[in-house]
Amino acid sequence: MSDANDTLQMNDVLAGIEQAFGPESAFTAEPVSEPEKQVLAKVFGDDGYQDYLQDQINRQVIRDYLLNARILGFIDKDQLEEILHRAASFEGRAVLALHMIMRSVEEAWNLAQECGEGSLQVLRPVPGSPPQLELIPQR
Repeated sequence: MSDANDTLQMNDVLAGIEQAFGPESAFTAEPVSEPEKQVLAKVFGDDGYQDYLQDQINRQVIRDYLLNARILGFIDKDQLEEILHRAASFEGRAVLALHMIMRSVEEAWNLAQECGEGSLQVLRPVPGSPPQLELIPQR
């Protein structure tokens, strides 16, 4: 339990997490030329690519969560189908992934119920914020 004077410094937490990961894996097996770097920067810096990357992350979160929940018996086939209906759109996947990150697989049955009732809410910690996780840049 933290002391009342102990404040959570997000940059410090993020720095500690990044440090624990160790060095990043090599992006390519071969050296990249300067013109290639420019093309890569253009592609990977594009908003479309960032949306694609976020959607891929959301898909992986959903896959892992549902596979674990189903294998461990926390949801049945019908409950799985209820959840999967919500995963058909970009925004639906963003909402599901965030809910899944915030819940244990033991709560998957509840998530299925909320999806079936249409009561699964977009989590917006700050009014007007997007319904997906945002990377916090390191300073």
